[in-house]
Amino acid sequence: MKILIVDDEKLLVKGIKYNFEQEGYTVLTAYDGEEAIKMAYDKSIDLIILDLMLPKIDGLSVCQKVREFSNVPIVMLTAKNEDMDKILGLEYGADDYLTKPFNILELKARVKAVLRRMTPAGSQPKDSTVSIGSVKLDYNLRRVSVDGKVIDLTAKEFDLIDLFVCNAGKVYSRENLLDIVWGYDYPGDVRTVDVHVRRLREKIEPNPAEPSYIHTKWGVGYYFKEV
Repeated sequence: MKILIVDDEKLLVKGIKYNFEQEGYTVLTAYDGEEAIKMAYDKSIDLIILDLMLPKIDGLSVCQKVREFSNVPIVMLTAKNEDMDKILGLEYGADDYLTKPFNILELKARVKAVLRRMTPAGSQPKDSTVSIGSVKLDYNLRRVSVDGKVIDLTAKEFDLIDLFVCNAGKVYSRENLLDIVWGYDYPGDVRTVDVHVRRLREKIEPNPAEPSYIHTKWGVGYYFKEV
């Protein structure tokens, strides 16, 4: 696995790099937003650890730019602890979020969890596909297409639609989705689910304001409509 660490605190980067190299990862580093985008584009990266406050281009803008060409998992770091920063980070395509100062063991656990969710246990075999209507999931490529058009999804968005499609018609509360897709120990709240459902609708629905696939059961939760 190849990880890109992006932070302008060089001592912090050095410490994170050392710890992940001890775990057997190949670690690349960048110290500003421009360098991060270039490396994410030029290199084959499996995961990015991305600081929010960066020189030249801030972390949220980096996340947004990277999402234009890659679905690589992104774990964002920030010294801020406001809920809006977390929601904004997730809206820009981050897969997880950790507030500074943090324990390196917690960062390692978050990274492993995100990478593990890239191939979730109990999902369809890797060489299989599943379709409902015009929505098709390819587990070999972890790719979703609608009417034959490939849709760029983050790792978490794929896990979410995977759960919906494989359990079409079943209504999940936001708390259920948070536990299943993000894990019971995820520090975020149920608004995280709302953000990701909205992003999914914007990507797969012909008219997100009147969804054809992901429906809301008011007062209960969300479900994927059976065909």
